[in-house]
Amino acid sequence: MRVHTRTAAALTGALVLSLTAGCGQGGSAGAGGNTVTYWLWDANQLPAYQACAKDFEKRNPGLKVKITQMGWADYWTKLTASFIAGTEPDVFTDHIQKFGQFADLKVLEPLDDLGLDDSAYQPGLAANWRGQDGRRYGAPKDWDTVALFYNRKMVEEAGLGTDELNSLDWNPADGGTFEKAIAHLTVDRNGVRGDEKGFDKRHVAVYGMATGGAGDADGQTTWSPFAASAGWRYTDKARWGTEYRYGDETFQSVIDWYFGLARKGYLAPFTDYTDGANPATAQVASGKAATAFDGAWMISSYYGAEGLDVGTAPTPVGPTGKRATMMNGLADSITRNARNKEGAKKWVRYLASNECQRTVGRYGIVFPATPDGTAAAVAAYRRKGIDVSAFTEPVTDKRDSATFSFPITDYAADVYALIRPAMQDVYANDAPVSGLTRTNDQINLILGQ
Repeated sequence: MRVHTRTAAALTGALVLSLTAGCGQGGSAGAGGNTVTYWLWDANQLPAYQACAKDFEKRNPGLKVKITQMGWADYWTKLTASFIAGTEPDVFTDHIQKFGQFADLKVLEPLDDLGLDDSAYQPGLAANWRGQDGRRYGAPKDWDTVALFYNRKMVEEAGLGTDELNSLDWNPADGGTFEKAIAHLTVDRNGVRGDEKGFDKRHVAVYGMATGGAGDADGQTTWSPFAASAGWRYTDKARWGTEYRYGDETFQSVIDWYFGLARKGYLAPFTDYTDGANPATAQVASGKAATAFDGAWMISSYYGAEGLDVGTAPTPVGPTGKRATMMNGLADSITRNARNKEGAKKWVRYLASNECQRTVGRYGIVFPATPDGTAAAVAAYRRKGIDVSAFTEPVTDKRDSATFSFPITDYAADVYALIRPAMQDVYANDAPVSGLTRTNDQINLILGQ
C-alpha cells in the first residue's frame, strides 16, 4: 500500500485552479442520475464488491453501482486528473496518507451525516478518518497488519522450528535471535550459511530476508515493526503531528542496524527490489529469499504462489518487550462534486455496514473493518487452510503486541519526496544515518516548525 505521488504544491495548484473554474459542475462524467460511480484499485477485491453492489441494488431499487478498477500505479494519477477535469467518481477507495490533503483542498464530502459509529469498527480505524476540522471524510473499509512470511522448506532445512520463528526477539546492538535466524537462513553459492565460517557475502544464493525497498517515509513492510518495537513514533502526535522524528537517536540506530543486515549479506540488496516487477513476494516465491515482511493484503499472493509452501510468524519482540506492527486501514470517500451525491451516501453507508463487510470477508482477501467482517475473513482463510493469527492477534490481543497507525500529517507528498531519496541513500550507498537529521529538519520546516 505504498504511496507514490508528486509534490503537494503541484497537486494543490492544479486542483485549486480546477475547483475555481469548475465548482458546481459535478463529476462522474458518463454516469446517469441513478448510477453511483465507484473506483477501487485492488483487482482481487473486485468480485467481493461486485457482490456488495448486487445486494445494494436489490435493497435500493432504481440505483445502480458502476465499479471501475485500475492498478495502483495508475489509480492516484487518474484520480487527481479526474478532480482537475471535473470527471471524478462519486465514491472512491481512499488511502490514509492521501485524505488529509484531499480534505484540505476541499474535494471530499464530509460524512458526518451518515450516522457511522466509531465503536462499530476495529479500534482506531474510524478516528483516523477525521480531518483537522474534526469532520469525518472516510467510512472504514478494511484493515491490515504486517507479519513475517517464510518458506517452510528452507526453514526446515535450516533446522529452525515454527515455535522458534514465533518467539524471535531483536535489538539494535546485536540483532537478537531474529538476526541469528536470518543469518542462518542465508546461504552463499557454496552452500555456506551466513553464520558459518567462510560465508561469502558477495555471492549469496539465498538471502535470509527479501528486500521491500528502502521503506521510504513509513517503512510499513520494512523497518517500521523494528522502529516501533524500539519505542519510536513517526511524529509528535498520533494524528496530525507537526513534527517528524527521523532525527531521533533511537530511530537512526534502528535504521543503521536494519540496513546493516544488507551489508552483512543477510538482507537482499537494494538493487534486488523493483516495485511491481520483483517485490518481496516474488523474491520468496523464486527461492531467492527465505523470508519477507509483508502486509495482510499479500496473503493470497504468497499462499497462491506455485510451488511455495509458506508459513507466517509475528513480528519479533523488540526492546520495549512487545511486538509491533502498523495497522493501516482503507476507507471509502465521497467526492465533493459527486454527481449522484445522495446515491453515493447510500452506497458508502452500505459499504461500511456489517452486511457488505461480512460479504467481503467471506471472500478471504482482506480483513474488513467491522469485527463481524473480520471474523468472516478469518473463517474464509481457515477454509483455505491458511492460519492468519500472525496478522489478527496484534489487533485482538494487545498484551504482547502494539499496533500503530500510518503517519497522518499535512504535506504527505512533500514528506515522501524528501525522505525517500534519503532512505534510499542509506540503503543503497551506505550513507550515514546521521544525514537523516538534516532531512528531518527540512521536513519539519515544511510543516511549519
